[in-house]
Amino acid sequence: MSSPTDAPPDTSPPKALAATEAGNYFVSNYPPYAYWKEEYVPEVARVLDGEPRPDVPLGVYFHIPFCRKRCHFCYFRVYTDKGPDEIKRYVRAGMEEFAMYAKRRYLQGRKPRFVYFGGGTPSYLSVPQLEELTRHMKELLPWDEIEEVTFECEPGTLTEKKLDAIRAMGVTRLSLGVENFDDHILEINGRAHRSREIERAYGYARKIGFPQINIDLIAGMVEETEENWHRCIEKARALEPDCLTIYQMEVPYNTGIYKTMQEQGKLVAPVADWPTKRRWVSEAFAAFEKDGYEISSAYTIVRNKATTRFVYRDGLFSGADLLPLGVASFGHLGGVHLQNNADIAAYCDAIERGEHAIFRAYVTDPDERLIREFILQMKLGAVHPSQYQAKFGVDVRHRFAPQLAWLAAEGFLVAGGPSDDIRLTRDGLLQVDRLLHEFFLPHHRGGRYT
Repeated sequence: MSSPTDAPPDTSPPKALAATEAGNYFVSNYPPYAYWKEEYVPEVARVLDGEPRPDVPLGVYFHIPFCRKRCHFCYFRVYTDKGPDEIKRYVRAGMEEFAMYAKRRYLQGRKPRFVYFGGGTPSYLSVPQLEELTRHMKELLPWDEIEEVTFECEPGTLTEKKLDAIRAMGVTRLSLGVENFDDHILEINGRAHRSREIERAYGYARKIGFPQINIDLIAGMVEETEENWHRCIEKARALEPDCLTIYQMEVPYNTGIYKTMQEQGKLVAPVADWPTKRRWVSEAFAAFEKDGYEISSAYTIVRNKATTRFVYRDGLFSGADLLPLGVASFGHLGGVHLQNNADIAAYCDAIERGEHAIFRAYVTDPDERLIREFILQMKLGAVHPSQYQAKFGVDVRHRFAPQLAWLAAEGFLVAGGPSDDIRLTRDGLLQVDRLLHEFFLPHHRGGRYT
């Protein structure tokens, strides 16, 4: 794991990115993980022994770290070499961890508003494993107040029988990791599935009738071309998903692509540059807008905002409690960030000893919580100053006046209007992750997210 640099933080405005160089730019939390420390872990117990907070929405995240293959661009904690007994052990440990949490005072009388199964590949598990897993989860914290259950899938792991089981579990939002429709690009980037499996899995899912189906694409994968990207857009449009999520290709330091870069002595990755990736995402969004879709964040466009919600994302962005289960998973409880051990053996060993598996945490102060919610909600394209005034007693237009003025001068932001929103322009939204660092406290700039 990384640690913060000893050099003074760079407080100058962020430079415009051109070539795709090694590094992780995606802002997923605040402060960055580099500042989370083992010394803060006892603070998690303080929260768990405290008064319940029924006024704070509760979510559960369970990390399933198993995959058929490791993608060359993947920086998550995944395993491709675990047999049935090891997987069974892991799932059992996850439920034992959940049971330990469910007994704590802070969670008494509370029920999850949303559940997210992420990975790795949750759909790698067998039908009996999935059924046993969700049965135990519902016994520990009932799902009768659930608004959303999200389940990530790799198309090649899905059969009609498994999708039937996933729907019967209560999954409302199925997210298919398509990434690209071209077999050559899928292969060269290390994806396990192929285009025929995408078509089959999507057809199964539509037939079964999931309330919401999302498909993921990545703009700028290795050897992506203009022609292929536009074919991907058209194929995605033909599927008519409820939601389309498009990420811009990054090359974090702990990926297969970065290792290849090191071996070849190259500093720049063999992927499209940032202006090209932003243009490709903009073109995709424009094409879907012609079909009546609406942009709901820097990465997502939805068919109908009134019916296509993302409760997990919105809860995470607005300060909900998130209970993290499984190896390397991170969460947020009562103002304290926490992350589990990143090694599966150490994680299972700790849980089987009846101990927690948390290896680092961070206690946020009110200002950090304000910054966290402000920058994460900027990813949605607009923020409402009145919400922050009501929750934190702070006028964000004054608190962040220099940053907002700079963004407006650069053409990335428009403030004011009848609703007094702070709203990003399309150009600002397409590169929001690099712009958000402007709102970090000076001593948090430069910290890694991986």
